[in-house]
Amino acid sequence: MYEKEPIKIFVVEDDPTYTKFLQYVLGLDPDFETEFFTTGKDCISQLHKKPAVITLDYSLPDMAGEKVLKAIREFDPDISVIVISAQEKIGTAVELLKLGAFDYITKDEEAKDRILNGIKNARNKSSLIREIGRLKEEISAKYEFEKSIIGNSPAIKKVFALLEKAVKTQITVSVTGETGTGKELVAKAVHYNSKRKNKPFIAVNIAAIPHDLIESELFGHEKGAFTSAANRRIGKFEEAEGGTIFLDEIGEMDLSLQSKLLRVLQEKEITRIGSNQTIKLDVRVIVATHRNLAEETKAGKFREDLYYRLLGLPIQLPALRERDQDIILLSRHFLDQFSKENQMPKFKITADAQNKLLKYPFPGNVRELKSVIELAAVMAEGNEVRDQDINFHSVAGNEALLLREMTLQEYTYHIIRNYLTKYDDNVLDVARRLDIGKSSIYRYLKEMDQAGI
Repeated sequence: MYEKEPIKIFVVEDDPTYTKFLQYVLGLDPDFETEFFTTGKDCISQLHKKPAVITLDYSLPDMAGEKVLKAIREFDPDISVIVISAQEKIGTAVELLKLGAFDYITKDEEAKDRILNGIKNARNKSSLIREIGRLKEEISAKYEFEKSIIGNSPAIKKVFALLEKAVKTQITVSVTGETGTGKELVAKAVHYNSKRKNKPFIAVNIAAIPHDLIESELFGHEKGAFTSAANRRIGKFEEAEGGTIFLDEIGEMDLSLQSKLLRVLQEKEITRIGSNQTIKLDVRVIVATHRNLAEETKAGKFREDLYYRLLGLPIQLPALRERDQDIILLSRHFLDQFSKENQMPKFKITADAQNKLLKYPFPGNVRELKSVIELAAVMAEGNEVRDQDINFHSVAGNEALLLREMTLQEYTYHIIRNYLTKYDDNVLDVARRLDIGKSSIYRYLKEMDQAGI
């Protein structure tokens, strides 16, 4: 499953006869690079050579096996330690496995096969650890600020400046902005550029979880804590240990649960439902909401003490309509992304298509722009996106219209167009509903079409 490559092995064994046996066994595989030691101290002094596997004699003349194992684990917990012993005591084996030994093998007639199998399994584990490390580095690179958050506008540059401050400390970050502005993307950028980048990033959408399940989802529960609790459940805060928890749509949390969250943040510990045992936490918190929490607090819908606890470093994400010069930049980025994912030639955007994009207010923000651009790429003839390929189907409807700055004549034209679409181009019906003459409708349409609106 993993690419085969040489594996460095340390052998710690003071018995000359068994050393020769191990030399024979390990010499059966040409991919093993083996180095031998007779004392625990000698082995520990050479750990900087980064062996993948260490076979460790339990009884050494200078150090107890447990001490050598602990020293190795402290230096690098990813090194697989296979303990080899003449003792067949179950208790000893269990204790060593608890301390982090990869395997425990007794010196008997089956030792040869067990050692080779143990090293083979350790090789797979080592390859998996390297692959996970590579993927983490890849994710970290993906969420570098300039790579993950596209834009050159003054509004987005202010966000970059705040992100630089956020990654240097452990301060709580509160991200606000309209739906679709990229709040989770910002949270990931903070996490993957911080010291916690190799630890978990756990995202929780508060609005997507039924109110009666949120406490269990966040803090976990013990078996039998309530009727449907058939097994113990680890909560999201525990899953995020050492890393970051991102609480999206925090403004949707019930007041009753807000007090419990406040206690967790203050005490840095949680208690699973149905348990009296507290569990200490080391978790960074990032929250996001599209609501104005200050207004929610004034209205009594959000706890004031929790509001100030979560405020931390506030990052306000600008709406896309406040980032005019980023719209075309983002459009090209999404087109390139679409081309790569679908193995298609790169697309170009005509000047008319660009003008059409710049005139639209994008109430769904970056998320809506991505959807519009991907559809345009599908509709395009060849590798050129034209204005007729750009289609807006915002669920915001008339709210999107009101976000645009237009003349009264332009507003009237768009209202007429909206009604004609809604009522199947029945001009008489639309004239009656809008209380205007049929000739006025034709006049508005002709004037605006001639103006290229």
